[in-house]
Amino acid sequence: MFNALVVEKDDEGKTNASVQRINVDRLPAGDVTVAVEYSTVNYKDGLCIGPGGGLVRNYPHVPGIDFAGTVEASDDARYAPGDKVVLTGWRVGEAHWGGYSQKARVKADWLVPLPEGLDARQAMAVGTAGFTAMLAVMALEDHGLRPEQGEVLVTGAAGGVGSVATAILANLGYEVAGVTGRPETADYLTGLGATKIVAREEINETTKRPLEAETWAGCVDAVGGSMLARVLGQMRYGGSVAAVGLAGGAALPATVIPFLLRGVNLLGIDSVMQPYDNRVRAWNRIAHDLPMDKLEAMVVPATLGDLPKLGRDILKGQVRGRIVVDVNG
Repeated sequence: MFNALVVEKDDEGKTNASVQRINVDRLPAGDVTVAVEYSTVNYKDGLCIGPGGGLVRNYPHVPGIDFAGTVEASDDARYAPGDKVVLTGWRVGEAHWGGYSQKARVKADWLVPLPEGLDARQAMAVGTAGFTAMLAVMALEDHGLRPEQGEVLVTGAAGGVGSVATAILANLGYEVAGVTGRPETADYLTGLGATKIVAREEINETTKRPLEAETWAGCVDAVGGSMLARVLGQMRYGGSVAAVGLAGGAALPATVIPFLLRGVNLLGIDSVMQPYDNRVRAWNRIAHDLPMDKLEAMVVPATLGDLPKLGRDILKGQVRGRIVVDVNG
């Protein structure tokens, strides 16, 4: 028997999440059983803890799209008991039971060895948000971004993806401008390495002009919507925007002019179905390029019992930094 956060749905379609004792026999099929140590909270987790957001297929359900821990049993030669592993994506926590549990059983293909230099708690301070941030930075670099080219904009900078992107970029020598709608997070962002704070209202509205002054050498955008449209018209010639989220909406009220006249690149970043080799590359970069003191400054500790409230909070945009869930706490 072990503890897990179980979400159930009643006959009226209402969901309820509670910590329950469940038997190991209830775990789904998989090659590897992991003794989970830590998980975290992402926007998708908020949906899966609460209304489901169309992500959860069957109830009862155990959410948690990330986890890190120690292999307990394995039918796959790549992993042996005692190995430290991390999992993000692959629709775990959505279509498959996830990490809000003291045990998880998954396919071996979904796991990545925990890189040297990171422990399980640090890996979940990173989580899907930080993994996505690293993928975005790598994509910008792969498209030619270098520190000497100018300022890099990070939208939604006080959120999970934005926080880690800010810390990584600053550590790599970039000048980082962080966009936030919460003035009280300014000190937090400068502590992560941001050199400029941009108020959300300055950049959140569309303009009739398809091009504005060339301002940003690159951008990690977690907002989408009208803010992304505005940013595209402010990019320097040949600059790239890595799009990682849609907190501001899925519509893109933009023109093709920035692409045609300035050679701007819009790079889509998906963390869920990333190939294994790029996952390993990203996690190794995280271990090397993300300052652990900056990572620790983002951490808000939590336990399984805190998750129902945290799920509601993240859907309201009331979570700052990275929540680390001690599933054994």
